[in-house]
Amino acid sequence: VLALCKDIHDLRARLGKIIVAQDVEGSPITSEQMRAAGAMTVLLRDAIKPNLMQTLEGTPALVHCGPFANIAHGNSSILADYIGIKSTEFLITEAGFGADMGFEKFCDIKCRMSGLTPDVAVVVATVRALKMHSGRFKIVAGKPLDPGLTTENLEALEEGAANLVAQIENVRKMGLPAVVAINAFPTDTEAEWALIEKVARAAGAVAATPTTHYADGGKGAIDMARAVVEAANGPSNFHFLYPLDISIKAKIEAIATQMYGAQDVEYSETAESRIGSIARMGYGGLPVCMAKTHLSLSHDPKLKGRPTGFTLPVRDVRLSAGAGFIYPLCGEMMTMPGLPSDPAGTHMDIDEDGNVVGLH
Repeated sequence: VLALCKDIHDLRARLGKIIVAQDVEGSPITSEQMRAAGAMTVLLRDAIKPNLMQTLEGTPALVHCGPFANIAHGNSSILADYIGIKSTEFLITEAGFGADMGFEKFCDIKCRMSGLTPDVAVVVATVRALKMHSGRFKIVAGKPLDPGLTTENLEALEEGAANLVAQIENVRKMGLPAVVAINAFPTDTEAEWALIEKVARAAGAVAATPTTHYADGGKGAIDMARAVVEAANGPSNFHFLYPLDISIKAKIEAIATQMYGAQDVEYSETAESRIGSIARMGYGGLPVCMAKTHLSLSHDPKLKGRPTGFTLPVRDVRLSAGAGFIYPLCGEMMTMPGLPSDPAGTHMDIDEDGNVVGLH
């Protein structure tokens, strides 16, 4: 809700639309009817303001919101974009977790609500991630990487690059030019970068260039920045993936087949019932925010690369009336981010002098 509001009054209206229950006839009961929306707005009155920070080189950076794109829309706030686009010649905004998820939601949800139109999309890729998408290597969080991911392996890289091809095609389906930023690691080789550039250009990217900004700051991304400027000044034909006036199922199936590569969509009895209920309550015209794993184009995190011919299972469909979207749950999905076995919060405290300790 906070990330998608356009001003304090829009925030107040969205908070008032939150559905807290249904009456015996199935009609929604909202927070406005519970007379709670005003108090919630008061609590968020300052939270609506984006945080102004800066990079080490002094470039302004607006940090505001950012819900995970596997369970939400995966984008920073509309208000931050409004401020940024008024303040500079180029605004770079993040749409997280791949062009199949954060980018699609950026276009079909955020851009509909903000009225802003993007000019170019930057797809970030790494050599090791594309090798992982070959399916040859197992990655376990917290354990050392398989040596095969950090040594030259052009065969595995080419196999896994099918995932990058799909993401470039996803960008182009929205009518935008794609620039691939190859986020460089010291273990990469020039032959691997050259292969990614070849694959990316063959898929329709206007450019693909290694970037070393992590190590070298802004000067490490000059080539990529020039490519972005050129692409932004070139032709584009931005459009949404689907119209809002089609059925909920038609929207789900458009995303599943065109963005993910699914052959079909299967709905559980619960999902079928919820779709009918949402439509009867009058919310069928909202955009769809798919909740699925970010580890695969499909619903199954084990399916790497570019899986095809699969059926996307939708086990539930829920409504976020305040935010303004419908979110289907695809496969086994937690709807809240999980915590590690030793959460950072357990180390935070107040010392004897009243000072905060344990922050990173």
